Amino acid sequence: MVYYFTSNVVQPSAFIYVGKDKFENEDLIKYGLEQDVWYRDPCAFHVDNLSSAHVYVRLREGETWDNIPEQLLEDCAQLTKANSIEGNKKDNITVIYTPWSNLLKDGSMTTGQVSFHNPKLVRKVYVRQRENPIVNRLNKTRVEKFPDLRAEKDEYLRKKQKEERKVREEQRSREKQERREREQLKWQKDHAYDDLMSEENIQASSNQDRDPDFLDDFM
Repeated sequence: MVYYFTSNVVQPSAFIYVGKDKFENEDLIKYGLEQDVWYRDPCAFHVDNLSSAHVYVRLREGETWDNIPEQLLEDCAQLTKANSIEGNKKDNITVIYTPWSNLLKDGSMTTGQVSFHNPKLVRKVYVRQRENPIVNRLNKTRVEKFPDLRAEKDEYLRKKQKEERKVREEQRSREKQERREREQLKWQKDHAYDDLMSEENIQASSNQDRDPDFLDDFM
């Protein structure tokens, strides 16, 4: 099961989702999308037998992980704290976040455990205390679903490949049109004087067929 939340502090609204347990967390790690940003309470890394939710926000069009609006960042951090067994009991905690693509999972890790390809791409959000108005607002939007995460990712990849193929075809079409235009301009430049040098024009400009007295006009 995956819990879905809606954050209305930004427009259009942002969607946040959370795995119910470590098994859902495992699928979220495996089938995340490029526009997902991952959040977690880092204290759970160091506490045995305590789970911590993996919280994701799906970036909106034109948004990147390093320009997430402050209010949305706070919503994600509060939701992460509220869904951490250890972190929810404490004040003054730090929530970490990173792009989904930076998550590292290998065979030596236990279910739900994750590390990072590049630790420098991990950022922190300081959470002084739980803000119940924020958590309650988000909880009112919670929807429980049983998504086929693999199928959703496959569909996303198909759409992405289709869009990329369309972009490539449009680019090739533009390049072909530009090449035709260049060739046409070159041909026009190379043959700009063809009409002037035609046999008819040469004869018209020749004196051989003129009246013998044509020079009298200049006398």
